[in-house]
Amino acid sequence: MSALNVAVLCGSLQQPSRTLVLCEALLARIGEFRTIVPQRVEIAQFGRRLGACYWRSELPEDILAQVVAVENADVLIAASPVHNATFSGLFKHFLDMTAMDSLAGKPTLLAATGGSALHGLVIDQQLRPLLAMKQALTLPIGVFATEADFVDHKLCSLALEKRIELAVRLALPFLPGAD
Repeated sequence: MSALNVAVLCGSLQQPSRTLVLCEALLARIGEFRTIVPQRVEIAQFGRRLGACYWRSELPEDILAQVVAVENADVLIAASPVHNATFSGLFKHFLDMTAMDSLAGKPTLLAATGGSALHGLVIDQQLRPLLAMKQALTLPIGVFATEADFVDHKLCSLALEKRIELAVRLALPFLPGAD
């Protein structure tokens, strides 16, 4: 079985980021089952410059390379913090820059972080439709984490670890090269 090219699209605008910590935990769990080549696309690293671009043709080369990395990945982990009851605007703007069919059929694990459990519906009510519009194959269970699941930007919740384990276990049959 060849290594999976797994792209993480982290929509957080801050560093350090609980959303990125969640993504890293998902990557690590997938890595327990498959050999992976991770690629991290962190909006916090280039968000201001991304926001200045209206069209893909205006993207600086380094940001375009990040878009292409997401498009060419075998698997995508798409994660955003919840701001004002939705995903971050620059996360959406980044996805707007992907070619329409580039995510078609791509197994995509959804994740989000928020201040309270009330924001947990963002995965199914907003992220799933957004990625479905891009024709991505959104995987059965997304993972939502609250601020209480972290201490000093480290996972501290057994319940969250169990949700990560379940999401990855249910995702495995959908990953390229699965038996």
